Amino acid sequence: MAHRDFKNRLYPQFARIAQALASDKRLELVDLLAQAPRHVDALAQETGMSLANVSQHLQVLRAANLVMTERSGNMIVYRLADPAVVDLWLALRGVAESRLAEVEQLSREFFSSRDNGHAVSRDGVAGLVRGNALLLDVRPRTEFEAGHLRGAVNIPIEELSARVDELPRDREIITYCRGEYCLFADEAAELLRSHGLDVVRLEGGWPEWQSEGRSVQIGGSK
Repeated sequence: MAHRDFKNRLYPQFARIAQALASDKRLELVDLLAQAPRHVDALAQETGMSLANVSQHLQVLRAANLVMTERSGNMIVYRLADPAVVDLWLALRGVAESRLAEVEQLSREFFSSRDNGHAVSRDGVAGLVRGNALLLDVRPRTEFEAGHLRGAVNIPIEELSARVDELPRDREIITYCRGEYCLFADEAAELLRSHGLDVVRLEGGWPEWQSEGRSVQIGGSK
């Protein structure tokens, strides 16, 4: 095969991945599937898209081998095909954050009330946990069971106000959720501080932690 023929056949394969991700809706589906496998109904409910639109977008992702399916009872469940898909999504997002002023502006407007003075870096978590801090995952239970920070407990954000008394008052609490652009951890931290607890929010969340190869656990319903 001639060098030019090789390139002419190779680069279209790379373009298949770019084309599959060239949709804001498909990127949102990838972001959700980075949390946990889901069936089409759940993805439609989460994104506000119709079942037909979700299915079409998933088929595009599947054709590029970015997602795969498995049967769970009568339902087809979609999952990301490889951890490298999460890495790709976070890399794409990172380039957008560094190169597009609009991303920074939107983040500044949306997170105007975010208290960065009460945040802990992912590198700083280990030291706090050694000092008896409690990791609190406020994502939905299905996402927690699909994977979470090692040693974390789960109280979904919608249950937290009714379950505050379950949390220890003599330990610092580190809240985390779906990632940098999720507000669940911020809302949880604000709520718990209003009850007098000592709380910090983790910078980033589950996908960033997992992508960096940090210690995780699978399963668990607490």
